[in-house]
Amino acid sequence: MIPNLTDLGWSQFFNGQLDLVETETLTPVRLSEVRRRSVVALNANLDRIEIALTGDHVATDMAVGDFALTDGERIIRVLDRKTVISRKAAGLAAQAQLIAANIDTLFITTSCNQDFNEARLERYLAIAIEAEATPVIVITKADKPEDMAAEAYEARAKDLYDGAEVLLINAKSPDDIARLESYCGLGQTIALVGSSGVGKSTIARGLTGEDIEVGDIREDDAKGRHTTTSRSMHRMHAGGWLIDTPGMRELALHDASEGIATLFEDITDLATMCKFSDCQHRSEPGCAITAAIKAGDLDEERLERWRKLMEEDARNSESIAEARERGRKFSKMVKSVKKVKSAKRDQ
Repeated sequence: MIPNLTDLGWSQFFNGQLDLVETETLTPVRLSEVRRRSVVALNANLDRIEIALTGDHVATDMAVGDFALTDGERIIRVLDRKTVISRKAAGLAAQAQLIAANIDTLFITTSCNQDFNEARLERYLAIAIEAEATPVIVITKADKPEDMAAEAYEARAKDLYDGAEVLLINAKSPDDIARLESYCGLGQTIALVGSSGVGKSTIARGLTGEDIEVGDIREDDAKGRHTTTSRSMHRMHAGGWLIDTPGMRELALHDASEGIATLFEDITDLATMCKFSDCQHRSEPGCAITAAIKAGDLDEERLERWRKLMEEDARNSESIAEARERGRKFSKMVKSVKKVKSAKRDQ
């Protein structure tokens, strides 16, 4: 393994994907920016290299944080990702949009005021769980909470998912920023998500020393503003890497069924006890979930949030799968036509 690549997050997971020829002839790099016709990559010496995209490589198939192999002039191939965070592309397009790759920890930010929203936090948690990234809920403005004590916000966040650590911080406090740095050491990669105004840019500046405007990722509510148009990777004081995220009007789920099931394990476990396997958990006889609601063992609002995420994920996953199948059929047709034309020229 090349020295210093471990500082970039390189591990045996990636090393095991290289064959002997690639190890001897190609250079591993990590993509720190993805542009329309080129990428900016970091090599083992942490030098920035701009590489033009040629051939079959297109920007939409790459993500900041990807590891790739280069011959010095072009990208030869992108390595399999350890983790990836994506969303259904905004608007009517039925396609997935990559957000960041090979993330170790997702800092899910909110604040001690009206921004705190269980449904939004659950959306981010489902994405982190599905990606197998460590979710950490960071609640800012703990020094000046509104409506209730900061500890009350903390308790509400902890109730959402036992697998996520919850941290109450003042984003302007160096001591509180230092509490986040245990996730930010050498070889570690983090990303920040959350709505605007909760202190993401302040956290990013505290972790990196750079003025990074981290845009907001919003639910499908057609609100918010676009604050950046590209993603990039930045070195943190603790040695790891921060991938910033641009402002987006929506964060639509897709292919996140396992993450949702894990997040709502109490509900999915109950569903297995229903009398009918196709139970819709509304008015069917023998429904274990509606029985739990009536007994006061399950919160009805939580059930509705689960339904909404499940329905959205199923709808988006199906539309993206259909679009991919159409794309495969079209590509196959184009290749077939080219093959016929080539055969005619050879006659």
